[in-house]
Amino acid sequence: MMETINGNTSLNKVRRRERVQDEDWIRGFLLAGAMGTMATAVEGQPFLVTRNYAYDPHRHAIYMHGARKGRTYENVLTNNRVCFSVSEMGRLLPADEAVEFGVEFAGVVLFGCASIVEDPAEAQHGLQLLLDKYFPHLKPGRDYAPITPEGLKITAVYRLDIESWSGKAKMAAPDFPGAFTFGTFPPED
Repeated sequence: MMETINGNTSLNKVRRRERVQDEDWIRGFLLAGAMGTMATAVEGQPFLVTRNYAYDPHRHAIYMHGARKGRTYENVLTNNRVCFSVSEMGRLLPADEAVEFGVEFAGVVLFGCASIVEDPAEAQHGLQLLLDKYFPHLKPGRDYAPITPEGLKITAVYRLDIESWSGKAKMAAPDFPGAFTFGTFPPED
């Protein structure tokens, strides 16, 4: 069992305290994040997979979906301990010395157990959360056929029960000299 101090474990402890974000920020970040990366490990071999996801604050869980076969499916059945990360990159921050260059960022890392949802009502709930997040303008029964029992038989819905998490961000002042977004390089002098 990991040591827990004020809700933090050794896994989710953030070294730079000035970058730590509170739980409300973490919830908001997870609700707004576009993609997440889940790490599994089987027989000591780490495996990463990037997926769309939906955070359910009432269940304190992440929902994802995939095929009922393949590496993620087998890994979750073999070892359900996972790590999940959502991040975004801000502006690049030049400096006078190479070791002082930086980048704005924000991210959440969480730890927990993943399972394959077998209850049809919960699986439908998880899939609908995904649909509502990524296609909020489309409605079941109006714009697309609703989720069916047949569809649930061929789709694996994963639920990641969150045990611990941390969030951190580094943001510079809006007028940071020379700051620019990756891919939009500033004009040369």
